[in-house]
Amino acid sequence: MNDALQRKQEIDRQIQQLLQEKMKLNESLLYEEESTDDLRQMLQHAIEHTAKAFPERATVACQGVEGAYSEAAARKLFKEPGILYFKDFNNIFDAIESGLCEYGILPIENSTVGSVNKTYDLLMEHRCYIVRSVRLKINHSLMALPGTKAENIMEIYSHQQAFDQSEKTLRTKFKNTRLTICSNTAEAAKKVSEAQAGNKAAICSPNCAALYGLETVATDIQDNSYNYTRFICFTKKPMIYEGADKTSFLAVLPNKPGSLYEVLKKFNDVGYNLIKLESRPIPETEFQFMFYFDFEASIYHNRFIDTLCELDDCCEHMEYLGSYNEKI
Repeated sequence: MNDALQRKQEIDRQIQQLLQEKMKLNESLLYEEESTDDLRQMLQHAIEHTAKAFPERATVACQGVEGAYSEAAARKLFKEPGILYFKDFNNIFDAIESGLCEYGILPIENSTVGSVNKTYDLLMEHRCYIVRSVRLKINHSLMALPGTKAENIMEIYSHQQAFDQSEKTLRTKFKNTRLTICSNTAEAAKKVSEAQAGNKAAICSPNCAALYGLETVATDIQDNSYNYTRFICFTKKPMIYEGADKTSFLAVLPNKPGSLYEVLKKFNDVGYNLIKLESRPIPETEFQFMFYFDFEASIYHNRFIDTLCELDDCCEHMEYLGSYNEKI
């Protein structure tokens, strides 16, 4: 018994040592620098060699199943998208990096409940570039099998974001109802359809009714009528399409007073409008943070490339995420 206990302690020690080595390796990879000259060349090449018009046809990776809001975003961006569906957000990035799909679509923020943190974290892990964004009005419906009455519903399926966006309705009208989280709102509709039970419902897009043989129990159940989700469209190679007027990047700043001010001063000096600033913890580090920046500026402005290179110089680590415009 003592031998087994000693062996277990030795394995625990080895695991702890390996975890520490992994954290150090992650940190060294995270801070691996590209030179300012590399950034300048990449930006110039992307501006000069990207086709002027955004493509009408492409193979697009979406999360979930048919009827998902990401599908609606893809169809708003592309005239004829060939959509492949994947189980989770990680699979979308895998599909892009492997070349299986040309573009990926993921939600990045909602006007009611804020940022989709999983998307930000994956942008930190993967080298992909945003080429377009789209704003989609989200109208949630409560769907169930035909004949289901609201008072009989005992369980509601949906994505966590849909639950958060419909909190008041759920709290007042379905306070004793079980909420089951699904990976996607369309997946929730599919589960209700397959369950064939008269006491289950899904919060999902109205489009899911015809797709999954469901009936609308209630419409527009989101708390805020001004409920929009912004989706990003990204790809493996840096491409900057004509008319790009928004840019995103992430940065680790020096741990000293005034480092964030130095970055913000760059925007002020050149007259660029900073529209988003958000901090996210760096995975597997102890209270280290990375900042995400979105700002408005035409890629054709005479100071655009110089400003990004200057920002690169005053950051401990900077990663350019893309320049694009947004379809509303």
